[in-house]
Amino acid sequence: MEGPSPVSALIHAATMVTAGIFLIIRSSNLFAHSTNIATVMAIVGVATAFFAASVGLVQFDIKKTVAYSTCSQLGYMMFANGMMQYSTSLFHLFNHAFFKALLFLAAGSIIHSMGNQQDMRKMGGLMQILPFFYVIISIASLALAGFLFYAGFYSKDLILETSIMTYRVEGLFLY
Repeated sequence: MEGPSPVSALIHAATMVTAGIFLIIRSSNLFAHSTNIATVMAIVGVATAFFAASVGLVQFDIKKTVAYSTCSQLGYMMFANGMMQYSTSLFHLFNHAFFKALLFLAAGSIIHSMGNQQDMRKMGGLMQILPFFYVIISIASLALAGFLFYAGFYSKDLILETSIMTYRVEGLFLY
């Protein structure tokens, strides 16, 4: 959700949105009895992750970009829940909380420093203007992207690795 301020969006993303994922994890014993529901959750999770990431790529508002990337990460977690890998989903939920909080708070500081300007097309040269926040946004973005040795790498790689073992399709390039 793109809130009126990055801090309110952070509160919304940290409590209400992730509470749904946490509720699914907590009620995993109910979902364990139906593989059809798990398959639907996995399909919805993959579709959400792909669609939200695609929409987030074309946004110019910094808050909308961060909000759509949050939605994409929730799709990853729903996909892990659909594979009945609830501990993996919880692991990604915790990792996501930290790097997304860093992104939201840094985005709020950048917006405030730029005179309430939210259009990223008008934010050139942040490395010279705000070097501290440039480094913070870079670190959080690398973690979000799943760069090697960052928090997002371990949780996303675990989700993708599990998906290969769960939904394997024999083909020409798979062994």
